[in-house]
Amino acid sequence: MSSNQKSTLLVTGASGHLGRRVVELLLETHQGTIIAATRTPEKLADLSRRGVVVRRADFEDPASLSQVFQGVDRLLLISTDAVGVPGRRINQHRNAVKAAEHAGVKHVVYTSLMNPGPDSPAFVAPDHRATEEALKESSMGWTVLRENIYMEVLLMSVVRAVQMGRLINAIGDGKAAYIAREDVARAAAVALAPSFDGRRTLDITGPEAVLQYEVAATASKLTGREVSYIAVELETLIQNMEAGGLPRPVAEGYASFDSAVAQDKFSTSSNTVEELTGHKPISVAEFLSAHRDVLQPVAS
Repeated sequence: MSSNQKSTLLVTGASGHLGRRVVELLLETHQGTIIAATRTPEKLADLSRRGVVVRRADFEDPASLSQVFQGVDRLLLISTDAVGVPGRRINQHRNAVKAAEHAGVKHVVYTSLMNPGPDSPAFVAPDHRATEEALKESSMGWTVLRENIYMEVLLMSVVRAVQMGRLINAIGDGKAAYIAREDVARAAAVALAPSFDGRRTLDITGPEAVLQYEVAATASKLTGREVSYIAVELETLIQNMEAGGLPRPVAEGYASFDSAVAQDKFSTSSNTVEELTGHKPISVAEFLSAHRDVLQPVAS
């Protein structure tokens, strides 16, 4: 057993879908210590029984984070869900980066966003941009995983589209290289493994960027129900979501991703996932086909 395989790895947000899956993958391959950090340790009792060390982590308490990260060689920092209050998630992430550096963590893998520059209309882009800056200003090595939009998010839209017979959004002719959460988890698990010590930024995407017209056509083919794509103005989309019961700020946040896709902020496709994992990421058509059981009931 190599000394690298004995490294201590920590995954934050381990009770979430992505974090838990990364821990499960690490259990299959990593021979060293695996630590799962979460606000809700009771949700990880099953992983604890499998040998995972479970620690409670509070990103609002920097002092406690330093203790949580003690003895950790490499850390997966999964972006938190604190998006309701402006600036809160940035502060949480900065706390985590500072605590990791103070605790002597050698390398941080961070789940960022595709093209989080100041020209991105996606409302979460500033959080990710600030976190990347915090990592750059630290003394640690890091891997930034700039993720495309999850296919699981797309699936929710397609379910509604099949029900209505119309896929409606403000994306227009924009493309997105959607990525399945499973492929993100596999890429993150490999990136966290002790095989790279420098600094790098990687685009984590599906195999190809697709148009909304193509998504609608795929949904039609899989369900046997005609689904057409209708592009609307951004304000119309926001008003439609408000009419559905969403507060305007929330509707604007969701709609900001449509703007970003329309501006091709998510159109880049890369082969990074295959290079990291040895397997091609699943395509949109394959993903929707694998979830045909979810689409068929609403089509009938």
